[in-house]
Amino acid sequence: MRAVIQRVLHSSVSVDGKVVGEIEQGLNILLGVVEGDSEAEADILASKIAKMRIFEDENEKMNLSVTDIGGSALVISQFTLCADCRKGNRPSFSSSAHPDRAKELYEYFVEQLKQNGISKVETGIFAADMQVMIQNDGPVTIILDSDIYKQSRR
Repeated sequence: MRAVIQRVLHSSVSVDGKVVGEIEQGLNILLGVVEGDSEAEADILASKIAKMRIFEDENEKMNLSVTDIGGSALVISQFTLCADCRKGNRPSFSSSAHPDRAKELYEYFVEQLKQNGISKVETGIFAADMQVMIQNDGPVTIILDSDIYKQSRR
């Protein structure tokens, strides 16, 4: 499972010209589900993201999490995060999870963010053609891959 986390002042996602998800201060999360991912990966990433201290405190140090500031999250499904670009110039998406399983884990991940204390979690529409507006704050962008946590458990 791969996630691109961006600290934002505002973010929204639209489908067919209509806003379907919108947040103010918080996190914009692009999420890709890889073949073989399970609820365990979603649990790890949701917990890590909810606790990640990337918001500034009163001393302008990144010491606060999205839950500490009462921020929100906007989660966008993005299978292109699973791209394999090692060969040629056309990315391969064969490592992406089957759409049914990817949607199931995407929805599970959203619920886990809520369970980890993010009170407002908005989403796009899975597999839709979406337009995402992101007003980065900083900018602060973090990339997480659950493979790192699998390796550390070996």
